[in-house]
Amino acid sequence: MSKIKVVIAGSSGRMGKALLEGVFQSEDLQLHAALDHAGSAFVGKDAGEMVGNACGVKITADFASALQGADVLIDFTRPEGTLAHLEACLKLGVNIVIGTTGFNPQQKAQLAAAGQKIGVMFAPNMSVGVNLTFKLLETAAKVLSHGFDIEIVEAHHRHKVDAPSGTALGMGEVIARTLGRDLEKCAVYGREGITGERDPSTIGFATVRGGDIIGDHTVIFAGIGERIEITHKASSRATFALGALRAARYLEEHPAGMYDMQDVLDLR
Repeated sequence: MSKIKVVIAGSSGRMGKALLEGVFQSEDLQLHAALDHAGSAFVGKDAGEMVGNACGVKITADFASALQGADVLIDFTRPEGTLAHLEACLKLGVNIVIGTTGFNPQQKAQLAAAGQKIGVMFAPNMSVGVNLTFKLLETAAKVLSHGFDIEIVEAHHRHKVDAPSGTALGMGEVIARTLGRDLEKCAVYGREGITGERDPSTIGFATVRGGDIIGDHTVIFAGIGERIEITHKASSRATFALGALRAARYLEEHPAGMYDMQDVLDLR
């Protein structure tokens, strides 16, 4: 059986290294190319050296050439870079797994449109555990739809540039959709000063940034006399990498379309 030819974007970054390790440890995946931004000190270096496993694949900034002959691109970079990569994938018929966060509604529409021609797997979090948590939150929101205030608390490392995290927003979207609310209208992202009593229809978000926290998320359903908390804590980026590689395999076996990890894990 031929191996799935994988291209990794942002290969010198924290997630890029985790993805490289995952590909090297897989029997059915092959590193086809490794990308980094133009001007990176790692361009021209052996991608495997990022994880102590020289492989002969040189890191490049020429994504159009790198994608030639590939099966799938895995991208955990920035919205602008991901969208540029997406255009190249569309031209070459290469599937794409997107773990990038921070897209605006118009950019998300571009991802959905691409799904009409290629396989697009887009999720705010690739972790199997987080995506199971999404399902648990849907159930909890149905049961606790009245009399419970909902707050989402997330913590990440000091280098994370967007807030709240894409995962926290994804959790909020699951809950809002289940409750028949519009997250854009009911979300509260910060409280300061005399705020008045809490509006029971809102969903609150709190953000912590510090140290090397990989990713912690807690959703609190606070009622009178009881409180339910659903928490996921990541201790390694390997969990996101393994989920992304699982998604790459899924796209290889399915027709063009827009998918997320709920599809990959059969949690619909």
